[in-house]
Amino acid sequence: MPTFADRVVTAWYTPRMTLLAAVLWPLSLIFRIGVAVRRSLYRVGALPSQRLTVPVVVVGNITVGGTGKTPLVLALAKALTARGWRPAIVSRGYGGSARAAQPVAKGDDAAVVGDEPLVLKAAGYPVWIGVDRVAAGRGVIEAEPACNVLLSDDGLQHYRLARTVEIAVVDAARGFGNGLMLPAGPLREPVTRLADVDAVVRLAAPDASPSPAAHGRDTTMTHQPLPWRNVRDDGRVADPSAWRGREVHAVAGIGNPQRFFAMVRSLGIAAIEHAFPDHHRFTKGDLAFPGAAAVLMTQKDAVKCAGIADDRCWYLPLAATIDPALVTLVENKIRGS
Repeated sequence: MPTFADRVVTAWYTPRMTLLAAVLWPLSLIFRIGVAVRRSLYRVGALPSQRLTVPVVVVGNITVGGTGKTPLVLALAKALTARGWRPAIVSRGYGGSARAAQPVAKGDDAAVVGDEPLVLKAAGYPVWIGVDRVAAGRGVIEAEPACNVLLSDDGLQHYRLARTVEIAVVDAARGFGNGLMLPAGPLREPVTRLADVDAVVRLAAPDASPSPAAHGRDTTMTHQPLPWRNVRDDGRVADPSAWRGREVHAVAGIGNPQRFFAMVRSLGIAAIEHAFPDHHRFTKGDLAFPGAAAVLMTQKDAVKCAGIADDRCWYLPLAATIDPALVTLVENKIRGS
C-alpha cells in the first residue's frame, strides 16, 4: 500500500492539480515566501556568505530528489584533474548521522557519513562532509594543501558558502513536476532561479544525442552504465547473461528509483523491482530473496549494503558523459576568480 510520502510524490509529478496538491498549496506559498526572504537577506548581506581561499563550484538542483548531481561532480572532478587542477569535494552527508565537519575515509559507515560521500571517496578524491559546508571546505583545504578548487555535491541553497560557479542539474524526463514549491510540488526554489546560475545541465536518457550549447551554459549529460560489480568483492564483474530466465530482483533507495529500474530494463534484464525511500538504510530483510539468482542495486545503495550483502548482490556503476564546453566554462570562471 502506498505511503503518504508516495502519494505526495505522485501528486508532484501529476501534470494536473491533484486534491492532495491543492490541500498542500497554501503551505507551498508560505515556503515560497520564506525562500525568497532568505535569499534576499543573503543578497543584501544581512546574512553573510563566507568565501574560502580557493574557488568553489556548487553542483545542485532546484527540485527534491535525485537528478544526477553526484555523477556530474565526479565527471567534473575527473575533467578538471585532467586539465591540471587538484579538486577536493564537500558534501552535506545526507542519510548519515554526522553533523560536524569531518573527512570521509574508505570503509566509513554510511549510516554516519552518508552514502554519496562514500561513492565520491571511492573515486579517489579528498572528501569532507558537514552540515556547515563552510567548515567542511575549510577542513579539506587545510588537510589538502594541494587543493586549488572545491566542488560541492549539492548545496545550491546553502548560501552561507560563497561560490564561484553555480551549476543546476535538471532531470529532463521528470522536469519540474507540477511546477509548485514544497510541499505541494517538488521545487526547492522557483524555476526562475535557473536564470541566475552559471550553467544548467539536463540529465537525458543514455541513448540521447548530445546537444552541445554555446559557452556550455545549457548542456545535456548522460549516465552510461559500466559493468556490474559485486557488492562484497568489487573486483568481480558479472556476466548478466547468466541471469537470463532466472529470478532477479532490483532494489533502489534513491531519489528516483524508476530511473534505475528503467536502466536495468534497457540492459535486457527483467527484474522484480523494489523501491525504497532515498537514503534508505537497508537491512538483511530488504535483500532476503531466497530464490533470486541476483540482487541488483545502485552504487549509492551498494556502499550501505556492503556489510549485509551476499554473493548474489551486484551494483551498477555509472559514468556521466558531459559536454567539454561545460568544463571550459567552469575552468574559465575559476581561473578568473
